[in-house]
Amino acid sequence: MDIFSLDFEPFILSFKLASLTTVILFFIALPLSWWLSQTKCRCKPFIEAVTSLPIVLPPSVLGFYILYALSYNSLIGAFFEDTFGIKLVFNFTGLVIASCFYSFPFMVQPLQSGFETVNKNVLEASYIAGKSKFQTLLHVAMPNIKPAILTAVIVTFAHTVGEFGVVLMIGGSIDGETKVASVAIYEFVEIMDYDMAHIYSAIMLGISFIVLLSVYLFNAHHKKRIGIS
Repeated sequence: MDIFSLDFEPFILSFKLASLTTVILFFIALPLSWWLSQTKCRCKPFIEAVTSLPIVLPPSVLGFYILYALSYNSLIGAFFEDTFGIKLVFNFTGLVIASCFYSFPFMVQPLQSGFETVNKNVLEASYIAGKSKFQTLLHVAMPNIKPAILTAVIVTFAHTVGEFGVVLMIGGSIDGETKVASVAIYEFVEIMDYDMAHIYSAIMLGISFIVLLSVYLFNAHHKKRIGIS
């Protein structure tokens, strides 16, 4: 089969979902990761455990609770549908919300680890110079953790592109709306169209490899540049 005759809409939808999720999570996770890296609050382990839950929870469990929370049977779902006429399940909006929950730790943890490696003396010098915590974050901490930022962004993007269980539970399989690449592959396998499943899977495999290779090459170049300087 000619690759140009393939239906690329599931891939486009996957990339659109991953892009929006990554952007949203970056701005949510950045201040939280910074706070977690600096705080000595006793509640820190509790918050870290909560943010890490999507890593260990089965997608079916996470997907069920998100589906219930966003459905019309819940206060949140009913409020949005009755007040704004917006349904939060079985559409692209629901996919974005679910993806933000599912990929949250993949953005938070690399950023937090990066902030924790920043020299405390440099941060203290910034505070002594009269800079606020926000200015220190923006102009001192972030420029020193570029590899961590890149890792967080790319891993979050790649993880969102590859998610399946949560997406299927929240969005189902609606052409042009919620049928992402992973769901399309699942449907090809269900109808035993293994040729198409192979082609779609190979494309996903190639994309995932290129994404991860880019991260490792950048980090290796960054470490080499620091070592030379």
